[in-house]
Amino acid sequence: MTIPVFAVEDSAPVLRALRKQLSLFPDLKLVGAATSGEEALELVPASGARVVLMDLELPGASGVETTRALKAMLDIDVLVLTSFEHEDHIFAAMRAGASGYVVKGVTGPKLLAAILEVEAGGTVIEPRLAKRFWAYFKGVQEPRTKGVTLTPLECEILFAIGKGLSNAEVGQVVHLDRRTIRTQLGHIYKKLGVRSHVEAVVEALKLGLLEL
Repeated sequence: MTIPVFAVEDSAPVLRALRKQLSLFPDLKLVGAATSGEEALELVPASGARVVLMDLELPGASGVETTRALKAMLDIDVLVLTSFEHEDHIFAAMRAGASGYVVKGVTGPKLLAAILEVEAGGTVIEPRLAKRFWAYFKGVQEPRTKGVTLTPLECEILFAIGKGLSNAEVGQVVHLDRRTIRTQLGHIYKKLGVRSHVEAVVEALKLGLLEL
């Protein structure tokens, strides 16, 4: 099934490059583009997109603000595009609901893999940044909510995700297929009242249910 993708990028050359990259893969279809956050909020809902490629540096509303607004409006995955590795900006975007990030200029196969991963419910975090990413949330631990518990398997899955592993890699670690991992994640999301990998790990950390 073709995945409809929407691009939010204010640089014409970068947008042209994205169009060219995406056109090479029959699994993907670019269904729209916007050059500002405000324009994206107008166009994305009617586009039918399931994944949004989001530039962080936009005129007007930032990529972080636009991500937060889109996630509040729609059940959609956001993959951040960044030309720099400024961790605070990347982490803020993921805290706002983004499912991961790729550096602009990444190869076509890597971009395809990242889009497929987030569309399948996964998270794209470079393992070398994973430790610093979760350290970003230190000091926010809250009292454990009565009645919220995770099974050993659920904790193992979240621990693997926290290390920057994809859904498929998590499946290899716990010896389960990708579909079963998604089912398990659904149970975790329901218990924690969240809707994404990042929110699940952050909430589990805050509640003291998980240590990385």
